Amino acid sequence: MIQSQRQTHFPLIGYILWIFGFLGAHRFYYGKPISGTIYFFTLGLLLIGWLVDLFLIPSMNRDADIRFHEGAIDYNLAWMLLTFLGLFGIHRFYMGKWISGIIYLLTGGIIGLGVVYDFWTLNDQISLLNGSDRS
Repeated sequence: MIQSQRQTHFPLIGYILWIFGFLGAHRFYYGKPISGTIYFFTLGLLLIGWLVDLFLIPSMNRDADIRFHEGAIDYNLAWMLLTFLGLFGIHRFYMGKWISGIIYLLTGGIIGLGVVYDFWTLNDQISLLNGSDRS
């Protein structure tokens, strides 16, 4: 019996983050932290790569759906919380990481460095948490 795979990442969220794509937001969302960082420092490779990505989002979305594990924690909600409220640690509270959430809240996401770390690792953090739910 073939198990249908639920989407972990939604194209709509990818396109919303693409609006901020010259800062690499959509690339981080789809689990591409190296190119996300390059986009951040080069304004989306001088906006050319950013425009090309408008057409690449569907394939990046398929790759992310295959790569990351579905579960109780929704990637899309966690990414929106990180992107817009990351300095306050709301995404960490959502994932059940209360201690680090409080630390982020009191320190502005550990002066922004913790938020950068989470941009690099959020997909993997969620996959690990969702994978432990299967046990």
